[in-house]
Order: sequence, then structure tokens, then C-alpha cells
Amino acid sequence: MSRSKKQYSDEYKEQALAKVYSRGNRSIQAIADELNLSIHTLKTWMSHSPSIDNRPAKSKPAQRPQDWRPEERLLALQESHGLSCEALNAWCRERGVFAHQLAQWKTEFCTATSTGSSREESRNLRSLKAENQRLERELQRKEKALAEAAALLILQKKVRALLGGEAE
Repeated sequence: MSRSKKQYSDEYKEQALAKVYSRGNRSIQAIADELNLSIHTLKTWMSHSPSIDNRPAKSKPAQRPQDWRPEERLLALQESHGLSCEALNAWCRERGVFAHQLAQWKTEFCTATSTGSSREESRNLRSLKAENQRLERELQRKEKALAEAAALLILQKKVRALLGGEAE
């Protein structure tokens, strides 16, 4: 039984190794299972690749698609626009995104002009509401204190008037 050797692109190997080197507390076996690779293949790639310290620093660290800034998402939509199914999937694999994420980003851009500013506006609105509630509570407390002071002043005047009338 002859087994055909699968050929993997250099980009795919680099992405797999980057995933291994930034795996945190996950095992190499878990990464291999996730990538649908043999652990031996992955370890062979690791042994043939430069060590972590000697690896050339990439100009841009790998990031999750949900961490992409809106500008990066828009650029990705522009680059991937009009690609055929197979070309789109290859493009997505290179950049670590899925086609459904591109569709979601497109929907977000079409429905909202700027999601970042609306989030910021809602944060500002919440903080303003909280500040307004705090000020209203403080105003009520001061109004009660003022009413109490006015009542004490009136009582003092009445006591003086009663005592002043008895003294005469």
C-alpha cells in the first residue's frame, strides 16, 4: 500500500508553526488535531524551522479575525471582492479568515456606517446617564438638607418669639 505524500505550501507551514509557537498551554497534539495533521509532520516542521529566538520577526503579528480593525476588514473585503470560490478560499487560508466572516463584515459595513463610533457614542451616553443620576441624587440630598435647615430656622424663630414674649 503506497501512501501519497501531501504537499503543503510554505505559507501553510508557517501558519501552522506560528500556531504551535503561540499555543499557550495547549499541547502540540491538540494543535495537530485542530489542523488535521499528524503530530510527527508538525514536529518535523518544527525541527526544520529556525528556533523561536532565531525566527525572523514578522512585520505583522498573527491576529484573530475578530481582532481586525475596521480599516483592515475593509481592505480584506476589497482584496477578496470578485474572487471565485476556490480563489476566495485560498485567499482566506492565507490570511486566516473564513468566507463567512467576510460576508459578516460586508453586512456590518453595509448596515452601519461606523460601528466603532456608535459603540463609543453608546459608552458616552451610558456615562452621561450615570453622571446625571449621580447629580440628581446629590440635588435631592441637598434639597432635603435645605428643607431641614429651613424648618430648624423657623423653629428657632418661634422659640425666640415665645421666650421673648415671656421675658417681657
